[in-house]
Amino acid sequence: MAKMTITLDADLALEVMMRVGAASPQDAVELVVRDYLSTDRRTIARTGGTGDGERFAPQPPTAEEG
Repeated sequence: MAKMTITLDADLALEVMMRVGAASPQDAVELVVRDYLSTDRRTIARTGGTGDGERFAPQPPTAEEG
């Protein structure tokens, strides 16, 4: 798997470490990202994809013919 480097605010990294119980910031971020990806897949399977939100968007008014 390819590796990449990201920059985070130190306070954010520490908060994530405390919440997930990780010993290093890298492990904490990896756990959060993996959890997000697995949760997102389950959520989409239950509720539909992101394109389904168009159903709830207000429709533009149609021109009246007459």
